[in-house]
Amino acid sequence: MRIAQIAPLSEAVPPKFYGGTERVVSWITEELVRQGHDVTLFASGDSETSAKLAACTPEGLRLLGYRDHTASHLAMLHQVHRRAHEFDVLHFHIDLLQYPMFEDMNHKCITTMHGRLDVPDFMPVYRTFTGMPLVSISDNQRLPMPPNVNWLSTIHHGLPAQNCPYYPEAKGGYLAFLGRISPEKRPDRAIEMAIRSGTPIKIAAKVDKADQDYWNEVIEPMIHHPLVEFIGEINEEQKKDFLGNALALAFPIDWPEPFGLVMIEAMSAGTPVIAFRNGSVPEVIADGVSGVLCDDMDDAVAAVAKVKAMSRAGVRRHFEGGFTAERMVQKYVAAYEELLSRSADVIRLPKATFKPVPSDINGSSRPAMPAAAFPA
Repeated sequence: MRIAQIAPLSEAVPPKFYGGTERVVSWITEELVRQGHDVTLFASGDSETSAKLAACTPEGLRLLGYRDHTASHLAMLHQVHRRAHEFDVLHFHIDLLQYPMFEDMNHKCITTMHGRLDVPDFMPVYRTFTGMPLVSISDNQRLPMPPNVNWLSTIHHGLPAQNCPYYPEAKGGYLAFLGRISPEKRPDRAIEMAIRSGTPIKIAAKVDKADQDYWNEVIEPMIHHPLVEFIGEINEEQKKDFLGNALALAFPIDWPEPFGLVMIEAMSAGTPVIAFRNGSVPEVIADGVSGVLCDDMDDAVAAVAKVKAMSRAGVRRHFEGGFTAERMVQKYVAAYEELLSRSADVIRLPKATFKPVPSDINGSSRPAMPAAAFPA
């Protein structure tokens, strides 16, 4: 198949540091190429890919200092629209800007919804443009959406097994927190979990401007405890040892997490996950096998002892059974084929035929509306 992958322009593909969506786009793109598909990646110019790269900005916009990325994304969509005839499938990863521009191409478009969908501001678009075929990254992610959106599939994220190689032993013996410092990620819970269980914790995270107050008022005062080490933002290579040597990943979220990529990164390394039972978590973590599901802080503190007895090989097997890039892309290819078969069915509808109707009172006749215009 000839496939266009349309990525966000905030970060390179793959990102230099933090950037979950761009990382997933890279894994999809590289695996599609490996499986023999003809792929073009629309992304920033500093992206690295084995596909054909259509550079839409010189670098990721975050590194260039852009605050509002809307104009750059609209310019990219104009380029995609002009070249749409070159592709069998247009796969978007940029939320909703493409909906009106590609409404007449829904038969070859697919949009993966990477973010939270419980935001009232976006509902007018979802209610209006109901033809865009959508992929959710968890079943839980779908719950806030209107009932008439066009869901094509749920496809959990997957990553290349070598990205976070298996570590049979947690040599560091610490809890790991990896991601963003934000109220919904609840690093304060992770720190409390560590202190109450007497376990060291390392925090590798970035602080966005939007979360600066939360950092200043809640987290910064907590990181001076002797069991707490704040590392800051880390890159892909550093992530391997950080996750692989951890006793467990602390994932104490307090929001409807659409997926939670760091969970499968930890599982790939053989590191179990201590997670609060929110959003996609029960779809990703097998309780007692690849981690421990928690309902409150007492559960989380008790889980620290439980993960010490958990088989890291068993955690890795759970990852291999459902969350590899190869498995993810097999499901995307099946979704593409389903999309194209739907459009082929529309094309195969019988041609409209016009039958005369009885003359009106003036003796003239008029054609009937084609039967195909009113499908059953």
